[in-house]
Amino acid sequence: MYQLLAENGLCTYYDLDSTPGKTINSSIERKRFDYLTNPEVEKKLIDFNTKDKASTTFLIPHIHCTSCVWLLENLHQLDAGVYSGSVNFLKRQVTILFNPAKTSVRNIVELLTNIGYEPDLKLEHLSEQKTSQTSRSLWLKLGVAGFSFGNIMLFSFPEYFNVFVSSESVDEFKVIFGALNIILAMPVLFYSGIDYLKSAWAALSQKGINLDVPISMGIIALVGRSLYEIISGVGPGYLDSFAGFIFFLLIGKVLQQKTFDRLSFDRDYKSYLPISVMRLIDGIENSIPVTELEVGDQILVRNNELIPSDSILTSTIALIDYSFITGEIEPVEVAKGELVFAGGKISGLNAEMMVSKKVEHSYLTQLWENEAFSSSSKDENITNFADRISPIFTLVVIAIAVISSVIWYQWDPSKAFTIFTAVLIVACPCALALSTPFTLGSATNILSLNGLYIKSTNVIEALAKTDTVVFDKTGTITESSKTAINFIGNPLTPDEESYIKSTCRTSLHPLSKMIASYYGNRQTVALSDYYEVTGKGLFSTFEGNSICIGSTSFLLEQSPGLANQIGDVSEVGTQVHVAINNQYKGYFEFKSQFREGVSELLTRFKDQFQLFLLSGDNEKEGPELESYFGGWDNMSFNQTPQDKLDFIKNLKSENKHVTMIGDGLNDAGALKYSDFGIAISDDMSSFSPACDAILEGNKLKDIDRLFHFSRTSLKIILGSFGLSLLYNTTGLAFAVTGNLSPLVAAILMPLSSISVMVFTTLTTRLMAKKLGLRIWA
Repeated sequence: MYQLLAENGLCTYYDLDSTPGKTINSSIERKRFDYLTNPEVEKKLIDFNTKDKASTTFLIPHIHCTSCVWLLENLHQLDAGVYSGSVNFLKRQVTILFNPAKTSVRNIVELLTNIGYEPDLKLEHLSEQKTSQTSRSLWLKLGVAGFSFGNIMLFSFPEYFNVFVSSESVDEFKVIFGALNIILAMPVLFYSGIDYLKSAWAALSQKGINLDVPISMGIIALVGRSLYEIISGVGPGYLDSFAGFIFFLLIGKVLQQKTFDRLSFDRDYKSYLPISVMRLIDGIENSIPVTELEVGDQILVRNNELIPSDSILTSTIALIDYSFITGEIEPVEVAKGELVFAGGKISGLNAEMMVSKKVEHSYLTQLWENEAFSSSSKDENITNFADRISPIFTLVVIAIAVISSVIWYQWDPSKAFTIFTAVLIVACPCALALSTPFTLGSATNILSLNGLYIKSTNVIEALAKTDTVVFDKTGTITESSKTAINFIGNPLTPDEESYIKSTCRTSLHPLSKMIASYYGNRQTVALSDYYEVTGKGLFSTFEGNSICIGSTSFLLEQSPGLANQIGDVSEVGTQVHVAINNQYKGYFEFKSQFREGVSELLTRFKDQFQLFLLSGDNEKEGPELESYFGGWDNMSFNQTPQDKLDFIKNLKSENKHVTMIGDGLNDAGALKYSDFGIAISDDMSSFSPACDAILEGNKLKDIDRLFHFSRTSLKIILGSFGLSLLYNTTGLAFAVTGNLSPLVAAILMPLSSISVMVFTTLTTRLMAKKLGLRIWA
């Protein structure tokens, strides 16, 4: 690296430790950040605040490498009011500790923007944040259980292996060690394991049985029997097995939460809209939070900025890109006095508009008022296999315990209660409870290594049951950022190509920009005349040459004599026509490009699933897609967000197990309502709609293997159930015959848990490797 920098004269990199930030760009428009001086806004952006210390956290999408981390952690050298910066690379976040008496949130945001790391501030940051303590609490519970497990094992070993000889002093040690074991076990019962007892009680209160019921029965039997043995002095109890059982269960929970903590899957309109907007008062611009917008306010929205609320256009004309809402890739031309909707993006010249609805009443927010978003989460409605068999398992265990105790009561009444508790202890489905979280935890980790980030392990079952797959088009099977351009018509001379490039580079229209890039190597000329009719076309002149570019109707308006030359040109797809010196030359054809490998993927999918296409775009590319989806009946175009949602509802009413794959806001309702919703993202730090999983765009071609792996994961769970039942059967044989000694219980219960953990972890990785998936980071 040093050689590379030295050869290119870039060794000033090594001076940055002493003089960071020398290339700061001070040209930013400061009034954009006026809203950050609002005390209420600043308060909601600060995590905590004391007299001389405050902390704030920002999402920085442009964090890409260790140099970014280094720079952001050296902010204190750029602003004396900053104490330190701490970067979370995976989440693209920086937490800044600063002195509020010396600097402010606005100063910090401006500093970050100046050095090229503008924070991504969205409306959701002004909402009340609910900080989740689940992860921290889970780790604390795991730590308590692990600490107690290890120490109880230490205190119990001498008793198990009869190290003590019979004497009064040794009996005193037994009492001390027994008391220590009880002291260590109580926090495990009432803190680390309390959630399982609460869950079992809640299930029984609703006259149901889940897997936590037999687990709680085993916990109570373990602790109760152990207390009896230790207090009465007849044995050492099973508190080590109890603590180990809770410890391994909590490890499974940690695995379940690992991926969910990394990404955010539940989004609403506040995650999409900007945090501020420019309000105009007597022509003077003032940046304010969008939450303060009122009906009648005059606002200015610049090129590529989002419209925060439904408004009336007051500028003469504007181009609005609604692709993220409707999926339609072509900008819509809107004239003065017409309504523009929140969520649209200005394309081209700045636009002034008057707010007609408050943010919370806009069209955009209606997408989240649908029942698809207000209903309970899907993973709560999915009953996994372990919960389905738990009622049968519980009843069988209780029956065996009762029958065994009755039989033993006839032979030896003194052992009846011992046998009853022994059956409940050894039949505690510890391995059964661990098999699902460890299998799905390993599966989730492998899926994330291969670009599919699952919200929760509970929804993998829904993915495995998929029989119908619904695709969005724009941005999903095609790449919005990649469009193929071809010129169809008479060959153009180099001069004519220069005329076209010079004309198009003057326009801000997206298609004009693409054409200008298409002729990137051509020289440009200084046009003598130029004008643009927004949404229709361009006209220019150069040294007596006239250049007309746009729709056929625009060309005919400029030169009616072109009618015979244009003839019956079929305008299928997106086209831009060209005439030079009143001679029709041909047209540029724009086609969205399939993502790499998607054609092969759709061909493979046809044999496995019923496929459908839902697109907010028009049907111009339908003929090219028809063969992949089995005909026009399986493709729908010009679909609104509500149309897509209704389509998914209809499929589910036919008992279809539906997976929806989309990318934009227009897919949000369908993604949420489907059995499994996958949001495609080419930038993991950018916005994605509410979903069950986020898929890296370049991994779409491999998603059939990920589907296959999810089905394999369920088979591994069944195999681990069989292994756990083998342990239960073996343990029951010891219990019902009265041979369940403390040593047998101490070995059998942890061994069953550990073996299931090892089996599920190794098997999932082995099957993933067999499918050609990555298994290590």
